Amino acid sequence: MCIRDSTGARGGGRFLVCHDYGMGQLWWWVRAPSARAVVEAVAEVEVVDDPDTARCARGWNLAEVGLDDPHPNPLTSLRRQRDEQRSRPGFGALAGRGRVWLREVWDEEEGEPVVFFVELGPDGRRLRQVEVAADGTGVRTGPRDWSFDPPVDLWDPDLAARRATRQEFEAAWERARQA
Repeated sequence: MCIRDSTGARGGGRFLVCHDYGMGQLWWWVRAPSARAVVEAVAEVEVVDDPDTARCARGWNLAEVGLDDPHPNPLTSLRRQRDEQRSRPGFGALAGRGRVWLREVWDEEEGEPVVFFVELGPDGRRLRQVEVAADGTGVRTGPRDWSFDPPVDLWDPDLAARRATRQEFEAAWERARQA
């Protein structure tokens, strides 16, 4: 489900694309053969499929760029990033899988490492998360607990090595207390 604007390019469309970097967002209209072509070619973006947002965006005076427009253009750095990722093992391994579970270890500067188990939806947004301290105690959180929730780029090859199983995630979730 992606918004295709009525002014689509021949054989494709014009898609509302957002780069959400957590503390802000960049938006464009992108002419491309498909929504999938956009996310395969441009790192850290999502094609927005909310009809209300698309209607509002038509009045935002956003830049419009073709997926294959000459560089430099607003997508150049994110395309470069995706081009570099494409050649690495694990590229796109988690895209299109429905729910995905990750395990990530953060080394705290003062103290012991913390393990995060994260459940992501097919759009890369966190659904649930468990933070497990070195002593094994855990705290679980959900979307209501986060002030912002930028999507994770499921095409990123680095994520494949951090994949966890659903069983690992659910076990950590059950042992954790609610935040």
